[in-house]
Amino acid sequence: MLWAVATVAAAAFQVGRNALQRGMMSNTGPWGATLVRFLFGLPFSLAFTAIAVAVTPHVAPQFGWAFWWPALAGALAQVIATAALLLAMHHAGFAVGTALQQSSVPLAATVGLLVFGDNLSALGWSGVAVTTLGLAVLVWPKRVEGAHHPVLGIAFGVASGLLFGFALNAFRHAGLRLEPHHPFFSAMACVAIVQAVQAAGLGAYLALRDRAALVAVVAGWRGSLGAGLFGALASSGWFLALNLAPAAAVRALGVIEMPIAAAAGHRLFREALSVRQGLGVILITAGVAMTAMY
Repeated sequence: MLWAVATVAAAAFQVGRNALQRGMMSNTGPWGATLVRFLFGLPFSLAFTAIAVAVTPHVAPQFGWAFWWPALAGALAQVIATAALLLAMHHAGFAVGTALQQSSVPLAATVGLLVFGDNLSALGWSGVAVTTLGLAVLVWPKRVEGAHHPVLGIAFGVASGLLFGFALNAFRHAGLRLEPHHPFFSAMACVAIVQAVQAAGLGAYLALRDRAALVAVVAGWRGSLGAGLFGALASSGWFLALNLAPAAAVRALGVIEMPIAAAAGHRLFREALSVRQGLGVILITAGVAMTAMY
């Protein structure tokens, strides 16, 4: 059950990271806040990788195309998904944005059917229907204190869920190809490699297109270290769980992030969910869990 422990820990650290990133958006913008996750998480990820190498001396990583293409594709999807999630939280509220992110499982299942011909059981499609109903309930929520444009937030949240769903499966594929016999090393090494690519790519983009955001990220390095540490811990937990269990099981258990996020949103940002929004969150949780059991 190590995968379950890693998943729950990752969900808790992810809520903390998201809260810290959201607080930085006013100074850095969504892309700058996204960079914080990767740039300041990289030193911690490298340290975790060094520990993994020390405790697993007989690893034989395979850096072939079978590793690189899902790792790079997942890295790009995760960057865009993180920015979309932060915008969803800004426009629709912290808890609602986090709830919409959980739509990654049913959305990924739908894309799997349309693009790859992967079908689901009756229970799986019932989960898709329940989650869709939950999303529909959230499209017309009562206004959350601190929210700006709820419908726009819904759109960003759904896009975030779809991209996170793709990245989740891509990282599992990459980790299994890198070193299938040593999941701890594979998870830590994948996190470090992916974060290095993401930090370099997004940092170069901001240097060319938005230097003010890049300067704000560097200037706020003290506060960014906390987000980086939480991000590295969350990513390490997700990657380790994905190397030990199927992505569907990991994502299903990961919905524990939602009540944690609701509590954090109320505590940190004084957000209060309406009865309708609470119903939507419950429906999404149930739908995701049902879909994960396909």
